[in-house]
Amino acid sequence: MPIDAPHDGQDLVVVANRLPVDVTLDDEGEPSWTRSPGGLVTALAPVMAQTKGAWVGWGGSPGLELEPFEVDNTELVPVMLTETDVERYYEGFSNDTLWPLYHDVIAPPQFHRQWWDAYRRVNERFARAAAANAAHGATVWVHDYQLQLVPAFLRALRPDLRIGYFHHIPFPPLEIFAQLPWRKQVVEGLLGADLIGFQRGGDAANFVRIVRRLTDLTTRGQMITVDEGTPTQRHVRAQAFPISIDSHAFDHLARTEAVQERAREIRRELGDPEYLLLGVDRLDYTKGIRHRIKAYGELLEDGRLSATQTTLVQVASPSRENVGAYQQLRDDVELLVGRINGDHGQVGHAPVQYLHQSFPMEEMAALYLAADVMLVTALRDGMNLVAKEYVAARSDERGCLVLSEFTGAADELVGAVLVNPHDIDGMKDAITYAVHLDPKEARKRMRRLRRRVLTHDVAAWSGEFLAALTAVPVRDGHA
Repeated sequence: MPIDAPHDGQDLVVVANRLPVDVTLDDEGEPSWTRSPGGLVTALAPVMAQTKGAWVGWGGSPGLELEPFEVDNTELVPVMLTETDVERYYEGFSNDTLWPLYHDVIAPPQFHRQWWDAYRRVNERFARAAAANAAHGATVWVHDYQLQLVPAFLRALRPDLRIGYFHHIPFPPLEIFAQLPWRKQVVEGLLGADLIGFQRGGDAANFVRIVRRLTDLTTRGQMITVDEGTPTQRHVRAQAFPISIDSHAFDHLARTEAVQERAREIRRELGDPEYLLLGVDRLDYTKGIRHRIKAYGELLEDGRLSATQTTLVQVASPSRENVGAYQQLRDDVELLVGRINGDHGQVGHAPVQYLHQSFPMEEMAALYLAADVMLVTALRDGMNLVAKEYVAARSDERGCLVLSEFTGAADELVGAVLVNPHDIDGMKDAITYAVHLDPKEARKRMRRLRRRVLTHDVAAWSGEFLAALTAVPVRDGHA
């Protein structure tokens, strides 16, 4: 049932699973907040600062009921999630059903009706919060796989809105998506938007093909016609908008004397290896960490890389530590690292430096600068912003990026050495090639990579998406 626009609504409303801040209560019950470090926050902060905007999201603690509050000229609208919501909607349906399903079923997804019911219920709650805070004819930008039903719920409540949705992770082909028992409801949820953004052209094409198979709607290229044969016919566009980073800020950070000195210090601390390889990932089964370490171990075993002159630094930031598959992955990785260091290490030198922790941006920039070869070998990734961070940090035009062809970044980063991470022999060849790459060729590749990353930054990404969305004509309150 449609509701009226509030008289004091915002012109731009962002809807995401999390608020851009983490909210906690002190002993007196007073809320305090710290800014979240996520890429989406960095991407949208400048846009939100320029517009009268609101951000709808969860505060990060179950059971926390808060009134809206303002931070940096943006109205933050907390959505309350109970412990059961967190368990079923977030940890359950979002991360144990959709995440593995959308990442090529690398791990088996679980389908539970209670989880689906919670997902639907929470999505409706987010939609109501957005509807209650958007001005008449406002632009609402919904983000990611946790909120795929919000566009349709929101359109039913507020037909006057322009609604955009951006999908940050891969969107699977029909043959995989069809396993989802609630596949049609998810498609109908997404079709509530005017513009559906994906990381890659292939993801957008997957979605259009799924619409053709699961509905009787007409599609033409990227356009899908909804509500055909009625006076309220409208068009939905499915299009690729590859996300990026604040590349100029990263470039500037990596040029500072403090970061450059730290990069030199890192190499000294590691015993000045001839070749320094680097992996930086969330500890997730989609990231191909096991495959990468296995390939490296075999290169040492074969004598193609010297165990005394080569070091692999693997940063694996903690992730979803209460989920069984992640605990198993951590055990597997640590066993593999221990075996390689046991077989090939010497007193004072370990061929693999494994760090199960997160680091601030300055330390990451120093690690990127210190590394001769960056290994991004995800089995499936919507984009992979680490690859772009590495390129943005390399103002010295040195270093080489080895990049999985199954990342969104592979479509853009021409100049990287592309690999199929499932092909261990191919990966070994690519790593060897990157390690021994002629400096002139390395510089040529890095220049090309930097041109792309520095010109297509996160501001360009959000600008392109919002320009395409605001080009949609505003409807006068009819669905």
